[in-house]
Amino acid sequence: MTEAVIRARGLVKRYGNFTAVRGVSFDVYRGEVFGLLGPNGAGKTTTMEMIEGLRRPDEGHALVAGYDTRTQQDKVKEAIGVQLQSTSLFDLLTVREMVRMYASFYPKSVPVDPLLEDMILTEKAGDRVKHLSGGQKQRLAIALALVNDPQVVFLDEPTTGLDPQARRTLWDIVLRLKERGKTVVLSTHYMDEAHVLCDRICLMDSGQVIALDTPRSLVRSLQSESAVEFRLAEAEGGAVEEGQELRVQRLQAVAEVKQVQQRGEVFVLYTDALQPTLVDLIAAAGAEGWSVLDLQTRTATLEDVFIHMTGRSLREA
Repeated sequence: MTEAVIRARGLVKRYGNFTAVRGVSFDVYRGEVFGLLGPNGAGKTTTMEMIEGLRRPDEGHALVAGYDTRTQQDKVKEAIGVQLQSTSLFDLLTVREMVRMYASFYPKSVPVDPLLEDMILTEKAGDRVKHLSGGQKQRLAIALALVNDPQVVFLDEPTTGLDPQARRTLWDIVLRLKERGKTVVLSTHYMDEAHVLCDRICLMDSGQVIALDTPRSLVRSLQSESAVEFRLAEAEGGAVEEGQELRVQRLQAVAEVKQVQQRGEVFVLYTDALQPTLVDLIAAAGAEGWSVLDLQTRTATLEDVFIHMTGRSLREA
C-alpha cells in the first residue's frame, strides 16, 4: 500500500463565531499531486496552513512525514516547502540573491543554478525582483519553496492572476516535480487545472470536504459522460412561459437523460448517449413548440460535480 506522507484528522479552525474549517480529514500519499479544489472561502488555504504548521488547529491534528505539526514544527519545516498565496519578495535583490538568501536559512540546500534552470529563471538570475513579470515571480516563489529539497511541496493558488501561457508553464513545472518523486499539495479554484495536474482531488465547500477521489471517478459519479447545454424560447421567439417544474419534467423524459439542471435561463442535460439525447431533444422541442437556442455539447467536468453537490458553480460560489 502507498505510504501516506500527510495525515490530517478532524481539523477545525474558528475565528470568533465563524468556523472556517469544519472537521477536515484526508491522507496524501507519497509522490502524488493532491488537489484542494473549491471556491474562494472554502477553507483551502486555512487547511493548508494548519498542515504546514503555520496555523494551530482548534481541534484535530496533522502529521507530515511522520511529524506532528503542533509539537514538532522544526522537523516539519525541514520536510516541507511552501509557496504562499501571496509571497513577500525583496524587490531590490536579484533573483539569484533571493534564492541564496533562502538557502542560507536551512542546514542543507540544493545548488542554486540548477534550481533556477528548472524554474526557467536562468536568464533572469541577475535581474532585480521588481523587474520580473507575474509568472516569473510565481516561479521564483516556487524556487524558494524547493531550495531545501523538501519531501512535500505546498502550492497555494499558484496560477491565480496569470495569463494562459504563464499558467501552462507552471503546470509543466508541477508535473516535473511529480516525475522527480515530490509530493505536491495544490490548492486551486480552477477546475481545468485540478483535472490536468491532480492524481486525487479533495473537493471543499464551506470549510468541509464534500468529495475526495480521482478526477475521473468524481466525474463518473455523475453517471454521465456528456452534457448538453441550451436555452429555450417559444417557437415565435418569446420566452417559454410554463413553469420550471413542468419544463424540467419534460426534459427529464428525453431519451437517455440521467439528470436535468437549470442555471438561470440555461438548461443542462447529462447523458451517456449523446446522439439519442440530441435527436429526442429536438423532437421534444418541436412537439412542445420550443426553439432550442445556443445549443452546445461537451464532456462532463469537475464543475458539473461541484454543481451537482452544492447547487451552484465554482464561479458563483
